[in-house]
Amino acid sequence: MRSARSGIAGLLLAGLLASTAAMAATKTYQVTGPVLEVNDSMIAVQKGKDRWEIARDASTKITGDLKVGAKVTIEYRMTATAVDAKPAAKPAKTK
Repeated sequence: MRSARSGIAGLLLAGLLASTAAMAATKTYQVTGPVLEVNDSMIAVQKGKDRWEIARDASTKITGDLKVGAKVTIEYRMTATAVDAKPAAKPAKTK
């Protein structure tokens, strides 16, 4: 009985470590520029001629005074939220 509990605990620990490693492996990116707009859910930054809108939430760590005009560097991750896969096109038949 005790060895079964130890085995289950070991599997749970291994799963936790594997999921932590997978999350840590997610590539991060950066964008730097002046803030164009800021609100509770988004920060807009000017990058060259483009406007970048980066989502944020209560867990976003902010250091300094985040306001319009401030120069910021934002670190972010790209994560898929939905994927719609379709079958590959069949190659055309040759005569």
